[in-house]
Amino acid sequence: MATQTLSRKADFPGLVTAEGEPWHYLDTAATAQKPRAVIDAMSRALGEDYATVHRGVYSRSAQMTLGYEAARRRVADFVGAESENEIVFVRGATEAINLVAMTWGLTQIGEGDRIVLSMLEHHSNIVPWQLLAARTGAVIDVCPLTDDGQIDLDALENLLSPRTKLVSLAHVSNVLGSVLDARRAADLAHSVGAKLLLDGCQSAPRMDLDLPALGCDFYAFSGHKLYGPTGIGVLWAREELLDAMPPYHGGGAMIESVTFEKSTYAPPPQRFEAGTPMITEAIALHAAIDYVDALGPDKLFAHEADLAKQLRDELRTLNSVRLFGPEESAGIVSFEIEGVHPHDLGTILDEENVAIRAGHHCAQPLMAHLGVPATARASFGLYSDESDIAALMRGIERTQRIFG
Repeated sequence: MATQTLSRKADFPGLVTAEGEPWHYLDTAATAQKPRAVIDAMSRALGEDYATVHRGVYSRSAQMTLGYEAARRRVADFVGAESENEIVFVRGATEAINLVAMTWGLTQIGEGDRIVLSMLEHHSNIVPWQLLAARTGAVIDVCPLTDDGQIDLDALENLLSPRTKLVSLAHVSNVLGSVLDARRAADLAHSVGAKLLLDGCQSAPRMDLDLPALGCDFYAFSGHKLYGPTGIGVLWAREELLDAMPPYHGGGAMIESVTFEKSTYAPPPQRFEAGTPMITEAIALHAAIDYVDALGPDKLFAHEADLAKQLRDELRTLNSVRLFGPEESAGIVSFEIEGVHPHDLGTILDEENVAIRAGHHCAQPLMAHLGVPATARASFGLYSDESDIAALMRGIERTQRIFG
């Protein structure tokens, strides 16, 4: 059982209210609070270090370019990429998945081909494939879940066919915390010649990654869930796949030459990074990865999983509480209280300085599968501890008294 935070809460200025009281933040699956090291790195990048990249011949621009590309190398090392050229900076995981759909997807998926998703996917891993299917005539197949909320890989095996071109799955569910056996999913997809995309938004902040070893072909994650800033994310893809993909956006920085008759394009990753890039965000993401890596992603996973197990045990002591998802989860606990709408619970908890997520969590098909319009979700971060669970339980007990 977890007994202390992996990092002092004092590293996170956002964990204190305006009145100086502790703020019990249990919505890390939505977005993580930022450590001072990340805030300071971004402040320096926006201030005394600021200049554009890849263009200026003056020294500060050259230094900023070095910092920006160092961030790319840091990400490559963090995910186990074989080359920094496999790292594309995007605005977030949503854009990363859309990029794959509208480049690789448009060239590789045609009428009657199959795309396999699962019942627990985030909307960002559903809607881009629906848009692609509408344009190409492809068909989406949905993999069911096991009784405890895991993606059913036995069922996936039965869904696959020679017409399956892509399997796109959450590495960790943002609602249930269930962890995919990614290696088996990759082997199954590859057995019929399909590619595997992993939505890594919930795994990147809390798992030791070696993407080539996992066997996936594409991997997407957002910086803001990894204790970094909003406005930046990462698409990792095997270099040979990126080489064959056409541009996603057109503009400056992604070209080799332009005439009014024809343009030629830069090699990856620059081909997919049109316009002025997310300079300061990339540098702050570098700082965030340094912070997380110093603590150890495996330790983060164990810490948050222990807290999730403790919370599940505490919730079972209350009447009229229904838990969702597997017993062992990646620091995410979704539940409902009979007779209390999750939004009402979230409002009352806010009065107790406790922040949870209440709603469908951008996973409406999963809510329909669970038979509820919404759930309450508590999600832990590296700064979470038992005091957060205690505050949550006090707030839930108060809510039950109010609603009788």
